[in-house]
Amino acid sequence: MQGVRVLALEQAVAGPLCTRHLADLGADVIKIERPGGGDFARTYDRTVHGLSSYFVWLNRGKRSLSLDLKHPSATGILDRLLERSDVVVQNLGPGAIDRLGYPPAALRERFPRLVVCGISGYGSSGPYVKRKAFDLLLQGETGVIATTGDGEAMAKLGISVGDIGAGVYGAMGVLAALFERNTTGQGKIVETSLFDALAEFMGYPAYYTLYGGTPPARAGVRHATVVPYGAYRCGDGQQVLFAVQTDQHWTAFCTIVAERPEWLDDARFDSPTNRRLHRDILEPAIEVAFESLDRAEVNRRLEVADIPYGDLNEISQFLEHPQLTERNRWREVQSPGGPVRSILPPWTMEETELVMGDIPGPGEDTDAVLAELGYTQTDIDGLRADRAI
Repeated sequence: MQGVRVLALEQAVAGPLCTRHLADLGADVIKIERPGGGDFARTYDRTVHGLSSYFVWLNRGKRSLSLDLKHPSATGILDRLLERSDVVVQNLGPGAIDRLGYPPAALRERFPRLVVCGISGYGSSGPYVKRKAFDLLLQGETGVIATTGDGEAMAKLGISVGDIGAGVYGAMGVLAALFERNTTGQGKIVETSLFDALAEFMGYPAYYTLYGGTPPARAGVRHATVVPYGAYRCGDGQQVLFAVQTDQHWTAFCTIVAERPEWLDDARFDSPTNRRLHRDILEPAIEVAFESLDRAEVNRRLEVADIPYGDLNEISQFLEHPQLTERNRWREVQSPGGPVRSILPPWTMEETELVMGDIPGPGEDTDAVLAELGYTQTDIDGLRADRAI
C-alpha cells in the first residue's frame, strides 16, 4: 500500500486497529490526536515503558498530528489533508463526524476518489444509532456474554472482541473499496460496527437457538455442544485440551487414550448427540480414566491417536510459545518510552516484508505533516500559539 494515505479520525480500539493493519501494509496513516493528551487510550494503563499497552498494540507505524477538531482553524487543515488522502477512517462518537461538518456523503461528493470508512457501535441507522458503545456493552447486547462462562455464571470475553472484529472488517472493507477504485476511479463509503461484527461472530449460537429452541449451554472451557471437547484434568492436576469431533476420533480416544474400549458399545455414547446428552456421565468418567496419567502421557496418547490437542497455557507461557519463537514472529519497534517487542501481523505475503513502524508520541509529527501541506513554520507557530494544534 505504498503511496496510499489514510487520515485517521480515531480513538480507543476499533478505528486504531483498522488503520494499524493498513499501516502494517505500508500505508501512510496520519492519526489526528487531541492537543495536550491525544487519544484517550494512551491513558488506559502505563505498563509498557510508561505507555499504555492498548496504545502500543494499536498504533505502531502511524504519524501523530495534534489538532483540535473543534477549533476554527481545523477546517482548513482537514481540507488540505482530505485533498491529499485516499482513505478516511473514523470511529468518533455517534454523529460527531456530521457535527464537524464532514458527513460521509458530503465527503464523497467533494472528493470522489475518497474511501470513507465509518466504524461505530451500532451502525448508522436503527433505534440504537445514537447510543454510545464500548466493547463490554456490545458483548452484552449481542448475547456474547450469554455464551461465555460456566453453568449459571456468565463472563465477558477477556479481550475486546467486538472492537477487534470491527477493526478487521473495517480494514477488509477499505481494501475492497480501494481495489474497486482501480477499475471505477470512484471511492466508496464503507461502514461496519461492533454490533454487526459480533452478530457475525454469534452465527453458530444464533442458528442453534433459532432452530433448536434453546441456547447452547455455557460450558466453561469445554464445548457447548461437542463432547468430549475442552479441558480435562489429568492425574498430576494439570489440564489438557483436546477435541473429539469424528467417529474415527471417538474410536481412537476410547481405545488408545482412555483405554476404555467398552465405551464404544455403550448406547449412551454411541453418537455425538448422545455423548452431549450424557456429558454429565461421560466427562467425569474421562477424568477418572486420566487419574493415573500425567499430562505428558495423555498428550503422548493423543498424538498417537491423531486427535487434536493443546495445552491450557497462561499468558506468560504463550509469550514464549515455540510457534512464535522458532518462526521468528517477534520484531522490535521504537516508542517514546524505548524499544517494544511486537508480534508480526497475522498474515504473510510472498517476497513482502510487512511494515512495522514506530509508535508515535502525541502530536510528534505535527510540524512535519503541516509542512507537507504547505504551512510555513510561522503558520505552524501561530496555530500552536492559538491552541489549534
